[in-house]
Amino acid sequence: MKLIEDNKARTVTLSKRKKGLYKKAKEYSTLTGADVGVVLITASGKAHSYGSTSIEKIIDKFLELKQDDRQSDHDDMGKSDVFETFEDLCKEVQALNEKEKERILRYKIMHPHSEVPPDKHRLEQREAIKSWLDKIKKGKERSCSSQANQV
Repeated sequence: MKLIEDNKARTVTLSKRKKGLYKKAKEYSTLTGADVGVVLITASGKAHSYGSTSIEKIIDKFLELKQDDRQSDHDDMGKSDVFETFEDLCKEVQALNEKEKERILRYKIMHPHSEVPPDKHRLEQREAIKSWLDKIKKGKERSCSSQANQV
């Protein structure tokens, strides 16, 4: 497979394939009872989405489950993983900041004379990361104090 070079042909193919993908997603949801969401972002930056329920609810649920997975991973970490986990969280913060900058820029382009509303979901993600960092610090402090008591 390769990229369709002709822009018009690529647009037509996107439209047809998008409809087929949405149809399959709907069938999957109907057959399994699962919440299904599909998000497409075209090369030009236009977003398309399908959700068996609200796509926003599906995305929020997905991100919440991912945060719960990360939280349990961080709870299980050992002393040797502290620095590695800290670096991972720093990368997550950096990625969140980049996404926020992109969101603000897109909003300003689409709504030039209005104020950019806060993104509740990103604020929640930042709070979760902050709590993970606090847990890492507390775990490291406990580790250092127990080592000092052994000496």
